[in-house]
Amino acid sequence: MKPELPSVGRRGFLKRAAAASAAALAAPTAEAAPQPAVQRAAVPATPIMSAAAEAANPPEVEVLTADRTGSDFMVDVLKSLGFDYICANPGSSFRGIHESVINYGGNRSPELITCCHEESSVAMAHGYAKVEGRPLGVFAHGTVGLQHASMAIYNAWCDRVPVYVMLGNQLDATMRRPGAEWAHSVQDAASMVRDYSKWDDTPMSLPHFAESAVRAYKIALTPPMAPVVLVLNAELQERPLASDTKLAIPKVTVPAPPQGDSGAVAELARLLVAAEHPVIVADRFARTPAGMQRLVELAETLQASVVDQGGRMNFPSRHPLNQSQARAIADADVVLGLEMSDFWGVVNSFRDQLTRTSRPTTRPGTKFVSITTGDLYVRANYQDFQRFAEVDLAIAADAEATVPSLIEAVKRAITADRRRLFESRGAKLAEASRAALDRSRLEASYAWDATPVSTARLCAEIWGQIRNEDWALVNGTGGWARRLWNFDKPYQSIGGSGGAGVGYGAPAAVGAALAHMRHGRLSVNIQTDGDLMYAPGVLWTAAHHRIPLLSVMHNNRAYHQELMHVQKMCNRHSRGIDRGRLGSELVDPAIDFAKVAQGLGVHAEGPITDPKDLGPAIARAVAVVKRGEPALVDVVCQPR
Repeated sequence: MKPELPSVGRRGFLKRAAAASAAALAAPTAEAAPQPAVQRAAVPATPIMSAAAEAANPPEVEVLTADRTGSDFMVDVLKSLGFDYICANPGSSFRGIHESVINYGGNRSPELITCCHEESSVAMAHGYAKVEGRPLGVFAHGTVGLQHASMAIYNAWCDRVPVYVMLGNQLDATMRRPGAEWAHSVQDAASMVRDYSKWDDTPMSLPHFAESAVRAYKIALTPPMAPVVLVLNAELQERPLASDTKLAIPKVTVPAPPQGDSGAVAELARLLVAAEHPVIVADRFARTPAGMQRLVELAETLQASVVDQGGRMNFPSRHPLNQSQARAIADADVVLGLEMSDFWGVVNSFRDQLTRTSRPTTRPGTKFVSITTGDLYVRANYQDFQRFAEVDLAIAADAEATVPSLIEAVKRAITADRRRLFESRGAKLAEASRAALDRSRLEASYAWDATPVSTARLCAEIWGQIRNEDWALVNGTGGWARRLWNFDKPYQSIGGSGGAGVGYGAPAAVGAALAHMRHGRLSVNIQTDGDLMYAPGVLWTAAHHRIPLLSVMHNNRAYHQELMHVQKMCNRHSRGIDRGRLGSELVDPAIDFAKVAQGLGVHAEGPITDPKDLGPAIARAVAVVKRGEPALVDVVCQPR
């Protein structure tokens, strides 16, 4: 037993410390002190190893480094697929591939985009894919990360957009660290989103990963497009690779989209040529930039009305054949739906009253025809497929790929008499289109100087500042913008969320702006207040990565659509609407979005309540965006 050390009281300790300090001050300095010629070793000399010790095996050494790991090869695969970016909120279950992206891959193609929430990561990927026509990658962390991401994945599923999710997971229970890693691990990870993803896999080896990664990319981009999920086992990511390991990456070949049956296309052409009032309704039609021009050619060949539902940028907003939905559908004798998300809702009206009722809005005998990949792939549990629409001819094919053959069939079927009729019809439609634009401008002038600012004034002021720029609307209240702005390029609108899930707007806008950035376009986001509060951290992502984006708040200080639903219930029960705002308003305190944005590193002004201040504020924000930075203008608006 070691002898006990004598205890030292506080007073004794202080006395000894003071004495030691005095002695140190009295001693000569190091420069004055004499130095021995040779310093003696402070430790005993190493003894000569005995023969027995020399013959024994050396102790085992734990190797803590590896030149290459499985995640390095995974990055090689991602590079082969052409991913430009990976959006992620960091998580330990994908720490291996995270490190490989930034070091082994040089953080270039793909570059890691730091997000503050997994829902933002996926929504950014959603917006990006609708601009570029191909996905960017998303990393998510285990159970918690995928559950955070699930709403955004569902939006992308409903919108038929390819999102490529890679989920970290620790499958081997004996390899999990005690504590949180157990709660963040799962046996069948992708099951959480399997009802609203197109395909998933959990690769068990690196060759398996390479095949599944390429397969997932191919499946995601084959119409109907949809999200895919790959589960990346943490052990596989971190497994050391021997220097002589040879691994192959399969070649990716995305299939050509399916085209409509030639006989069905010929029958459709005959119907359209013979119709007196054919109407073409397009929703998620324009899959590529060529889609708009193809639809313009079809419409002009027939001089047919076009109703653009806005799921994609399908048709120029000021084209003479662009017609309002209600009038066009009421007059139609043939309705052609192209990639419709809700055909039934276009040709029927629905009343949400005490008793819900519906009725057709078309004339008796009107023919309905659909061309959609929606007939090729439908799931059961989530009801995003809408009400069943009875059609006279259903062509299960990609509409954009089918339209060129339809144009040729229509041209072959047109006679001289029909061509003269088409010209007369086109002139009437052009006059109706001009009248609609004049009507929109007149209606926009109502409450022009009102406070809070009207939505029409908001859109008009934005248009005044961007009309001479190469702009793109990446999110927003498309109603007034569609009526007042001149949308004539395929990239100027990307549609909505698909699943109507709140929280999509801001991150999707940042993702779309990321895609537009390389093309030098001015991205515009008309941002609602309630939606931004779901994921405000994405403003920091835009500031951090220098993603230029003009966000103009449509701040009505409420979840106003839900407020109207509650007011409807108040009226139904004859209780007045005074208390209908409770639970839906965002007041007391009102949110200062300019301060929120400034705190996240974004140039911001507002809140603006006087419409006279709006134009100059937007002009200043546009100047910031043109320097390559995000900017936000907070505008307090009328409810709708």
